[in-house]
Amino acid sequence: MSIVIAGERSGSGKTTVTLALLAALTARGDRVQSFKVGPDYIDPMFHAYVTGRPCYNLDPVLTSLEYLRPCLARHTQNVDVAVVEGVMGLFDGAVDPPGAGSTAEVAHQLKLPILLVVNCQSMSHSIAALVKGFTSLDPNLPIAGVVLNKVGSDRHLEILTTALKPTHIPILGVFRREDAISLPDRHLGLVPTDELPELEEIVDRLAVLGEKCFNWHMLQPLLRAGQEREIETKILPKVTSIAVAKDAAFSFYYAENLELLESLGAELVYWSPLKDQVVPNTQGLYFGGGFPEMFAAELAANVAVRESLLAKIQAGTPTYGECGGLMYLTESVTDFAGCSYPMVGALPTTSIMGQRLTLGYRLAVSHANTPLVTKGEILKGHEFHRSALTTNSTSPLFQMQRSTALPINPELSEGWHLPHVHASYLHLHWGCTPHIPQRFIQSCQGTKQH
Repeated sequence: MSIVIAGERSGSGKTTVTLALLAALTARGDRVQSFKVGPDYIDPMFHAYVTGRPCYNLDPVLTSLEYLRPCLARHTQNVDVAVVEGVMGLFDGAVDPPGAGSTAEVAHQLKLPILLVVNCQSMSHSIAALVKGFTSLDPNLPIAGVVLNKVGSDRHLEILTTALKPTHIPILGVFRREDAISLPDRHLGLVPTDELPELEEIVDRLAVLGEKCFNWHMLQPLLRAGQEREIETKILPKVTSIAVAKDAAFSFYYAENLELLESLGAELVYWSPLKDQVVPNTQGLYFGGGFPEMFAAELAANVAVRESLLAKIQAGTPTYGECGGLMYLTESVTDFAGCSYPMVGALPTTSIMGQRLTLGYRLAVSHANTPLVTKGEILKGHEFHRSALTTNSTSPLFQMQRSTALPINPELSEGWHLPHVHASYLHLHWGCTPHIPQRFIQSCQGTKQH
């Protein structure tokens, strides 16, 4: 049986609790597979670091409800435990339709028990009303127990325990305030794993914390991974090569996207625009999202790579830039301090960091043929950035609305396209659209390596 770790709100501590559980299980010798509800990239990085396995996103908005079960089944073969970390509060999801993509929707679709993490700071007897509300709002949702987080003292725990008795909801974990492990964050959430030299020590502490704070006698029966029927995936012969930028500046990739490219015949060549002095000799270029603004000086200093990339793109190499990748392809990036640094220069615009957060699911219609999409194609995606372009394309790639409901009533234009370039802030999950990576591969197949 898999289990879902949910929060009663954002900031409940579910990520720390999830990581403590993953670390403790891994330290016990269990083969653990993790999943993350929603479009997030950074939490899955921490999951993967702890478990040694890719973490997979369960996002029915970016994919579909029908996609969730086969995804879970495919990735829980030959594992002992499966753990799903939720997103925001249990019932929080997209605005339209309300609750779409929420942890509750995913748990209900997959019929998984829920472990509800409650931030108990500044709370005593009211916890009973809160937990009772969560369990009664949807009686068909199996809340197996609660984890009390930020418990202040033994007396505080006694009050909380007494208050919860009438609810008959078991307490499956207790995390004290002094046990809290702080994970550093910044403008888009947690600082990614590649930038934390002390991460191994943090994981060791999380394993100790998890071993100490969970009621293993009650929790263990909920954690056995289900014996799902294995879904065969055919791997095609390698037909093309794609250079994937992967380092501290470019780290936002859905594991499913990369695996789909490989299964469809792409040889992925990972490299670092920060550290490598030569661009790989491949037929395609893929720049995912990340934090180019935090490493703009280093990216700018790698002049040989920038010039080589511009030459390859101008020579017709199919290129995909997503969010941070889009920023890198512009003429320059201006960071939060107002310092500007030259980038690749393939797109005649610049990107500037600001305080305004652009966030949310989008429905987009393509207005052009690109190496990934065809004109008129309708896509679902997600935006999450604090930068903006100084000049928008006169022929934008997408017309978008801030909702995934049909019909489309375009609210904004976005993205750049050149004959061999697809560049956009829109993050795409290809789980339900394998024709997109297939088109990218086909675009690359006709390209000479240079």
